[in-house]
Amino acid sequence: MLNKTSPGFKFGFQILAVVGALIFTTLIMLLAKAPPLEAFRLIVVGSVGSVGKISDVIVAWIPLLLATTGLLLTFAAGLWNIGIEGQITLGAIFTTWALRLLQDSSLSPGLIIIIGFMAGVLGGMLWASLTGLLKIYGGVNEIFGGLGLNFVATALTIWLIFGPWKRPGVGSMSGTVPFDNSLWLPQVEGLRMSWWSLGIGLIGIAIVYLILQGTYFGLRLKAVGKNGRAAFVIGIPTGKYMMSAFFICGAFAGLAGAVQVLAVYHRLIPSISSGYGFLGLMVAMLINYQALWAAPVAFFFAALNIGSIQLPIVLKLDSALSGVLQGSLVLFVLMMDGVRRRLTAKKVK
Repeated sequence: MLNKTSPGFKFGFQILAVVGALIFTTLIMLLAKAPPLEAFRLIVVGSVGSVGKISDVIVAWIPLLLATTGLLLTFAAGLWNIGIEGQITLGAIFTTWALRLLQDSSLSPGLIIIIGFMAGVLGGMLWASLTGLLKIYGGVNEIFGGLGLNFVATALTIWLIFGPWKRPGVGSMSGTVPFDNSLWLPQVEGLRMSWWSLGIGLIGIAIVYLILQGTYFGLRLKAVGKNGRAAFVIGIPTGKYMMSAFFICGAFAGLAGAVQVLAVYHRLIPSISSGYGFLGLMVAMLINYQALWAAPVAFFFAALNIGSIQLPIVLKLDSALSGVLQGSLVLFVLMMDGVRRRLTAKKVK
């Protein structure tokens, strides 16, 4: 008889969730009169069909991984940091500001790039701290505070692109004037990816894994997330730990914004966050906030995003179909986990 508390039982429900998401997405495609097998094939070929495509997936994977990495800390503290989109955007804005300020200086390009990263971290931390202050001292739920700050960050980006930082003579939706090649993060020859940004992403997730699994700070942070009132009663300063989670998450979000400027777009554009904050929320929920799975699952989601670009070209389908698959995958995983927990609870009784 199968043990309902065994890892195999839990894994079986995860497989059911994946199958359910694929069936649901297939039904959506059939309703749209599109061939499901061909669509799935195009997504696979479009994401891993060549070295260039794999490189594009890695380019998308790095900021998504950084966003997910930061969210693991706020989720551990029981916080829904919806404002991470704005934190990525502020990281990009601060990085752009630093590069514009220093590009004509006598400083070496390498030092300017480092300062750009530091500015991005500062911008992300600043924006995250506003959400934290509203939550802890203003009594504003972090979801509403974060969403409001997301809108402000978007408006600030548009104002800068069409105002103080607009291209000479005309504002353009393509963004600000691109920076000189010397201020780009070094890329692999013939590809868009950078080993430096890849290293930043992998080091980031490794650090957060160690924090959550092997430090007193991580243990206390999870205690705050499990039961903030009980944690406060036993002497844990819950406000301090929640604020720390916002600060660190904002730092990683700011790094993601800096990567978008220094390694991907080389300028500030209106949608600089590329939705990686919201996508990171889905990845974090899908992996049940376990840092060990962040990198592979984030890579899978990035591959879906890049692979779906082929759909409107070949099948005349909207590329948002990958979003349907991603969202349904998270939904089915949460549903199956709920069913598994109920069955397990019945056995315990």
